[in-house]
Amino acid sequence: MNRQDTDSALPEGIKYISLPDKDVYLLGTAHVSAKSVQEVENSASLLKPDSICVELCPTRYSSLKNQQSWQQMDIFRVIREKKAFYLLIQLAMTAFYRKLGEKMGVKPGAEMLEGIRLSEEQGAELVLADREVNITLRRVWGYLSLWYKIKLFLQMFLSIFYQDKVNEDIVEDMKNRDQLEVVMDSVARSFPEVKKRLIDERDMYLAEKIKKAPGQTVLAIVGIGHVQGIEKQIHEDIDLDRLSQAPPRSRLPQILKWLIPAIIVCLIVLGFFKGGMEHSVQSLAIWILVNGIFSGLGAALALAHPLTIVVTFLAAPLTSLNPTIAAGWVAGLTQALLKKPTVGDLENLPYDITSWKGFWLNPMCRILLVVVLANLGSSIGTFLAGGWITARFF
Repeated sequence: MNRQDTDSALPEGIKYISLPDKDVYLLGTAHVSAKSVQEVENSASLLKPDSICVELCPTRYSSLKNQQSWQQMDIFRVIREKKAFYLLIQLAMTAFYRKLGEKMGVKPGAEMLEGIRLSEEQGAELVLADREVNITLRRVWGYLSLWYKIKLFLQMFLSIFYQDKVNEDIVEDMKNRDQLEVVMDSVARSFPEVKKRLIDERDMYLAEKIKKAPGQTVLAIVGIGHVQGIEKQIHEDIDLDRLSQAPPRSRLPQILKWLIPAIIVCLIVLGFFKGGMEHSVQSLAIWILVNGIFSGLGAALALAHPLTIVVTFLAAPLTSLNPTIAAGWVAGLTQALLKKPTVGDLENLPYDITSWKGFWLNPMCRILLVVVLANLGSSIGTFLAGGWITARFF
């Protein structure tokens, strides 16, 4: 079959891009679609590509290939390395796609697995073309203000669990959006900064990885929402190192982390000279109670062990004055020690996360929720208590 006949037999939505040293075929897919799986197989059979690029990073590739990867998770390490929130987001995305896959009778990421299988079968070079998911999430999170971080957190989880009816219309709608984008669709439209990190930067990253794929003929399997961006960026010179860097730390938050506790301590001490011992004791009581109550409330909302709630209440007023330790870390480690997830809990994790009840009751998810909600409660308590103490002084 000659080139013209081959191209005419390819799926209708596939895009051909001619580069100086190779022919690139962009196949846009829906991430939960039996039709997309068939299109991958047909395209690879016709093209016999030298390389097959898939929209996966090493972490997502490992998770997709090894369905038991959850069982090797070290929750203590996750907390110590400050990855609890990012893991919670990944679990939430997994929950959305598993629920969708169950309704449609298709395994989430099946078209990517098909591309992997065909690369092995045909001897084509497999290229993991996407940016590491942790880097993407860190860049999305790192460029948002505190208020937008709270809004992002709430909107994301509401959008994931609000949708109980999944049908063909949703799958077709997903063909116009990306796997990560669909989970945070309303957020991406509301916050241009999120879209820039979540979609636009990954378009650039994917384009450069596809362009550098070895061989003359390259088949790239990507979410259809990326196709237009890749077409635009693939002829540009893109610095992958710059796109892979963690977001620069703003000096202001780092200063405030130390400045706010210092101001609170000063106000409590100076309150002694202004209003006597009673004034200082009352300010100290406000700090302890407000911080402890809100952080403990966050742990309670995550259905933490009663002892975890007590420890969180006691730790929050101290950790709020020490920026090197977070109340959520103390709460999460305590919960993990009291209710360490069993092998069975980890085995059930992919299934439990598809419902509100399962998400909240699985011991692994609960630990992550304890970390996040206790930290959130501590932050709220710090601002409320600090404002109250300041108002009393002046």
